[in-house]
Amino acid sequence: MSMVTNTLGRYFAGRFVVAAVGVFASIFVLLVLVDYIEMVRKTSGLVSASAITVAETSLFRVPQLLEKLMPFCVLIGAMTCYLALSRRLELVVARAAGVSAWQFISPALASALLLGFIATTAYNPISANLRELSKRMEAELFGSTPGGGIQDASGFWLNQVNDEGQAIINAARSEQQGVRLTGLTVFRFDTALQFRDRIEAREATLEEGRWVFKGVRRYTLDKAPVDQDTFYLTTTLTPAQVRNSFSTPETVSFWQLPNYIRSSESSGFATAGYRLQYHKLIAQPFLLAAMVMLAASVSLRFFRMGGVQKMVLSGVGAGFLLYVLSKVTEDLSKAELMHPIAAAWLPVVVGGLTGFMALLYQEDG
Repeated sequence: MSMVTNTLGRYFAGRFVVAAVGVFASIFVLLVLVDYIEMVRKTSGLVSASAITVAETSLFRVPQLLEKLMPFCVLIGAMTCYLALSRRLELVVARAAGVSAWQFISPALASALLLGFIATTAYNPISANLRELSKRMEAELFGSTPGGGIQDASGFWLNQVNDEGQAIINAARSEQQGVRLTGLTVFRFDTALQFRDRIEAREATLEEGRWVFKGVRRYTLDKAPVDQDTFYLTTTLTPAQVRNSFSTPETVSFWQLPNYIRSSESSGFATAGYRLQYHKLIAQPFLLAAMVMLAASVSLRFFRMGGVQKMVLSGVGAGFLLYVLSKVTEDLSKAELMHPIAAAWLPVVVGGLTGFMALLYQEDG
């Protein structure tokens, strides 16, 4: 009977899953608390900000942040699992019964592949949707407060040219991949590129053939500022083009990425970031399996042999180096200096081979 399906294999798999999920849940709670404290600090001067709304905003933001830490959750969880089994002498008993290290880790490898598959196909779409919801709640929470919310240093920029002239749009925050914008400043020029006016608005929504601005104040060179509830700006941009311009690859779910890649290619936008994210999500189950290999290579040593602390530190160090490698390859891919497939799979290959060679040396000499 296969080690993955027999009673002992299911026991090892269960211990690994419990440890990995426990680490994941612990980091999740910690991130929620830290993010909630930061949001409370930012909303301390807002009378309309309730504690429940602030907590929900933090809760919806964290899943996407934690998705990037998932490989390290698996690494720490696998190390915790195998060190606990070794401390309780369960690995000693299993070895005495003729079970090899390769059989120890096969249930965890199968479980890691399954967890990675679930993370790619189910967790990623959920985290992307929750992140969009948190952006909407931030916009409602902060309104048009200067510097409110979580945003990029320079915000989001969009340039459009039509028969009426040119309009340069700057938005502090983007929701629904750019279809709804908040905290806007628009500079309009006529067909001769002469300045016409500056428009500040609370929010804008893209409809068929036009932008609809709400809470508008218009500034011109020769007149006093004019307030308007609604202002319409003609545009030739489509929702697909705006989404491709404003959305980041991390905010697009796994199932939507192929359509975004095709749409970006047809619109002339760069697709390196979307392709990299797509291949990273495909490689995620194998990356989690590579983390199990790394954890096993530093966690199967018996406690009575000593040196466990150094092995654990070396495992954490290997995980950190693997993270640095993944960031370097990601930056190279986004700069179009490395193919997205190579950038996504290189950390998987390096981590898996490192763990495999270390285990091969320890177990088979």
